[in-house]
Amino acid sequence: MITDAVEHLVRGIVDSPDDVDVRQKNGRRYDTVQVRVHPEDLGRVIGRAGRTAKALRAVVSALPGGQDVRVDVVDTDRRR
Repeated sequence: MITDAVEHLVRGIVDSPDDVDVRQKNGRRYDTVQVRVHPEDLGRVIGRAGRTAKALRAVVSALPGGQDVRVDVVDTDRRR
């Protein structure tokens, strides 16, 4: 449910919604939701000074069961 909500929110933000990939990984202390987007959309998801990413994290923490979930925006640009 949390991954579906994050995917829905991120698809609404980016220019290339077909390139959005959201995966949940289970950990010992908390679960991690990894968000991967097209490299050109990375700035949109992170936002100015990280505001959009912080807002995504706030929404996830407000969802049922979201207290123990961490949201990571993964940089997939391998040209560096």
